[in-house]
Amino acid sequence: MNQPMRRVGMFGGAFDPPHRAHVALARAAVQQLELERLYVLPTGDAWHKSRTLSPAQDRLAMARLAFAALPAVQVDDRELRRTGPTYSVETLRELQAEHPGAQLHLLMGEDQAAGFSRWHAWQEIAALAVLCVAGRGCGEGLAALRALPGVRVEVLRLPQMPESATDIRARLTGNKDVGELVGPAVAGYIESQHLYQNT
Repeated sequence: MNQPMRRVGMFGGAFDPPHRAHVALARAAVQQLELERLYVLPTGDAWHKSRTLSPAQDRLAMARLAFAALPAVQVDDRELRRTGPTYSVETLRELQAEHPGAQLHLLMGEDQAAGFSRWHAWQEIAALAVLCVAGRGCGEGLAALRALPGVRVEVLRLPQMPESATDIRARLTGNKDVGELVGPAVAGYIESQHLYQNT
């Protein structure tokens, strides 16, 4: 009989496209938090995004390519299969039911941490999971998070990485090479599917 998992992580995002900093964060989380599994979840209907995301099947395929080298990572499509707005708290409830007794860890960047009190059901999220923040050096998001009642915070140590999906999409629309930013497998997929091109 399989032993129940003790430490399980969740890393959600648009992954539009997934890039080197996403992979570095996942690797750091698995190592530093000693996660037995890290679920990477491309978001479905991202109610908080002002722009239209790339098709779900493309973001899922790119995520699978990007995180393929990390054996503890499982790219999960459950949020893409949901209808209507998708919320992190729903996924955490499901993971808690699937891994009874496990300590859940929710990964986020410091920009997300700064706005955490505006998340849907943030108090329940804080009760369900330790919030694991990848700092970008400014510290404001971390301070805002620690000021909230009932929040457990861990800081993930990783080098400063300037990559952003917004910048990568801009480079692609300008026909610039992004192989070093997203890795060869994801770059090849973007090229083959003609993603992020001006039409």
